[in-house]
Amino acid sequence: MGEFEKSCVNCGVLNCAKRDKEYPEFCLTTNFDVKELEEIKKLYLEDEENNKVSVISAEIEAEFYCRYTRVEEIIEFSKRMGFHKIGIATCIGLIEESRIFAQILRKNGFEPYAALCKAGAFNKTDIGVRKEYTTQVGNALCNPIMQAKLLEKARTDFNVVVGLCVGHDSLFYKYTHTLTTTLVTKDRVLAHNPVGALYQTKAYYKKLMADPASGEKGQ
Repeated sequence: MGEFEKSCVNCGVLNCAKRDKEYPEFCLTTNFDVKELEEIKKLYLEDEENNKVSVISAEIEAEFYCRYTRVEEIIEFSKRMGFHKIGIATCIGLIEESRIFAQILRKNGFEPYAALCKAGAFNKTDIGVRKEYTTQVGNALCNPIMQAKLLEKARTDFNVVVGLCVGHDSLFYKYTHTLTTTLVTKDRVLAHNPVGALYQTKAYYKKLMADPASGEKGQ
C-alpha cells in the first residue's frame, strides 16, 4: 500500500479524551491551528442553539449512559430542547417502524409529522437512471429533497431520519431546515444493524477487508 495521511483511526493513544499522555506526532488536536480552535469554541459559547444542544447532550449522556435506548434519548433530548413537532423522514420500507415511533412520540406529548421517501415520486428514468436499474426495485424515485421541503413546510422543530438509503439520507441532511438526528440507519442485510458487518470482519464479512487491487482475501 502507498503512503496515506494519518488521522484519528491510526491513533493508539486516544489521549484527546483524558489528556494525560503524549499525543502522537500526527495528532489532529496538536496540529490544529490554535486560533481556529478558539473560533470553534466561540461557536459553542456564543451561538445559543449550539450551546443548548451541546449542554443538553452532555447532560443526557451523563445521566442515562448505557441506560437509555436511542428512542428514549431522542425523547429526552426533544423535551429538554423544548421541541414539540417532530418530523420523521422515513423510508417506505420502514413505515411500520415509523408508525410505532410516532405512537411513542404522541404518548410523550409530541406531535409527529412524517414524510415518506416516495412522496412526490417521479420516474428514476426521468433523471437519467438507466431502465435496467429499475427492474428489481421499481421506477419510482425516492425524493429526499421533497421530504426535507415537506417537513420545512410543516414547520417541524426537530427531524428524525428513519432508514433512508445511503445517498438519499445525504440529500435529506443537505436540504433539511432544522436540527436532525438519525434513529435508524438502513442495512437490509443485517436487520438495520450496520455495525454488525464491522464486528464480523474476521469471520463472515472478512471479504470487506480484501485488497481490491490484489484480489487477496482479508485477514
